[in-house]
Amino acid sequence: MSVIARPPLWRRLRPLWQDLDGPLLLTLLWLMAWGLLAMYSVGFDHGTRFVDHARNFALGAMVMFVVAQVPAAKLAKIALPLYAIGVALLVATALFGLTKKGATRWLNLGVAVIQPSELLKIAAPLMLAWWFQLREGQLKLLDFIVAFALLAVPFALVLKQPDLGTAMLILFAGLYVIYFAGLSWKLIVPVVAAGAVGIGALVWAEPTICQEGVDWKVLREYQKTRVCTLLDPHKDPLGKGFHILQGEIAIGSGGVMGKGFMQGTQTHLEFIPERTTDFVFAAFAEEFGLLGALALLVGFSALILRGLAIAGAAPTLFERLLAGAITLSFFSYVFVNLGMVIGLLPVVGVPLPFVSYGGTAMVMLGLSLGLLLAIGRSGRRGRHRPKA
Repeated sequence: MSVIARPPLWRRLRPLWQDLDGPLLLTLLWLMAWGLLAMYSVGFDHGTRFVDHARNFALGAMVMFVVAQVPAAKLAKIALPLYAIGVALLVATALFGLTKKGATRWLNLGVAVIQPSELLKIAAPLMLAWWFQLREGQLKLLDFIVAFALLAVPFALVLKQPDLGTAMLILFAGLYVIYFAGLSWKLIVPVVAAGAVGIGALVWAEPTICQEGVDWKVLREYQKTRVCTLLDPHKDPLGKGFHILQGEIAIGSGGVMGKGFMQGTQTHLEFIPERTTDFVFAAFAEEFGLLGALALLVGFSALILRGLAIAGAAPTLFERLLAGAITLSFFSYVFVNLGMVIGLLPVVGVPLPFVSYGGTAMVMLGLSLGLLLAIGRSGRRGRHRPKA
């Protein structure tokens, strides 16, 4: 009686990683390596940050791998319920949420305390991609108005918490979907022009509008302070402007080659606030210099370019819109974080992907990348499928 030999375990598990996008995975390994290296240096005298960061990487990788197994065609089926649950949790947070430091952003579910706004970073673009897929071939102006309304609900709820940084990331993610769906430039250009004029007027009027006692009406006092500090951080160099100025000093002192691994004086003498989270790039640039910063930026650029390539090859409108929005959301994270560290944008508390410490952010990062890999697998299998 013959015995049929079972194939080795790695071969039986091969379908789990087969057709996953190789260039994207290599790019992720590059960024993860820099993130671990940076966290070991800036966090070695900061408790267990490095160990926790490595654990968060492992958790994010597990989430990414599991989500990548979901057929991309099934993602559309969860869009509406996920969006509805996310909005319901935001409403519950507004009514019953936990308040810390003046912000009501957390909800106690009994078994865990969650921050529902993180879910909307994925749920909002997923919902909009589903909506435009539903209306494919018959898009009208009303469909774009409905899309803006769907985006406005979570944006307004998160902004009211208040959490300007997360609200802006949700807004950007949704706007990317709307733009890729075919929003006319006739509507985009006036908004961009109005924004440019508004920023110019704000800079010109800074000496007047940033005086104490001037009420901006549309912004809370702390948000006004952040904008005014950005325009002139030297007004309060030891107080509100301390973050921006110390970040600029650290980046400038790194020079081209950097001060060396674990040799950053601004970093380890604790002049850089939040050096393992929001301002980790300042510590990174001080130790690894311009060349290290460029190596990191090359990795982010490769990630964005590969993500856009996956979006372009996706077989359905839903997958193209979702992949494009996820990819440009990474751009938003990097642009906003680096912008606030080097003094081009207000400090809003946005992490730098793969480098900043944070468990929730890493899980959402893994979820986003898992969706991107699932869409990439769908596109690859579509190209290899024989024609009828």
